[in-house]
Amino acid sequence: MGLGLGLLYAALMGLSVYGMFHGIRMYRAEVKLPSDLSVALEIGATRTTAVGSAVDRLGMRWAPAVLRMMGPARVGRKRRQIDLAGNPGGLTVDRYAARRAVYGLLGAAAALIMLLEGHWIIALAMVGFALFWVEVGIWSAVRVRRDHIERTLPDFLDVLAVVVSAGLGFRQALERVADKYQGPWADELRITLRQMDLGVSRRQAFEELRKRNDSEQVAMFVTALQQGEELGAPIVETLIAIAADMRRTDAQNARRKAARAVPKATFAVTTFLLPGTLILLTVGFVYGADLDFGGFLGGPK
Repeated sequence: MGLGLGLLYAALMGLSVYGMFHGIRMYRAEVKLPSDLSVALEIGATRTTAVGSAVDRLGMRWAPAVLRMMGPARVGRKRRQIDLAGNPGGLTVDRYAARRAVYGLLGAAAALIMLLEGHWIIALAMVGFALFWVEVGIWSAVRVRRDHIERTLPDFLDVLAVVVSAGLGFRQALERVADKYQGPWADELRITLRQMDLGVSRRQAFEELRKRNDSEQVAMFVTALQQGEELGAPIVETLIAIAADMRRTDAQNARRKAARAVPKATFAVTTFLLPGTLILLTVGFVYGADLDFGGFLGGPK
């Protein structure tokens, strides 16, 4: 049995090495690739890790097949999710498919080996790795990016209001303040400004900003800005009001999170901490009193 598992492991490793060199050979032979995957591979050395770039090159041959199996609707949803994550590390939908192919094959091979050796739990973990490893990274990036934007936005609006009140127009003030910030919110503003430079109306550019971000505060900012523009409200007062509303919303969300945490903490205390404390006190009392339980247990007195 051990010899058979060794031969199977060697065969899987051989196939993996062959697939890697086969993929690199076809890449050097100028295999036609999807456009965004081709661009990602050209700039991958500066936008992703060495491991990520190697995985992309290895899985590029199977990326179109994975996208076909996903179907247009699911591909569209995944592209939207990657956009919400801010394309972390230069990730595109084709690079996502390439990584799904590589991690899926590696996870399936590892799960098969663990099953043959009788390690069911490890095999299940390998199946989870094959199915969800890429997804976990995207979900985490979406959450981190949204939190960062929502923390930055109120202070940004306060600074923008000060710059506008100093006499600059809204467009120039937006560009001036965006240059002073770093991170996902500054990137989003630069995209919006670039769209306006290319002739997109301000309303449409900010509508696209709303669509690119799954954030309640960004939606609030765009809605209030558009309503203020339609009603002719002073832009400085609108910006200050938006920042105040966002801080009020943050405080309400914090109170709701605290209220939800109280029952969880109470459950943990009553289920684990209180019984453990009672057991510890009882054992300490009995041990300190030096009681003899021989009579209760039927032993010699």
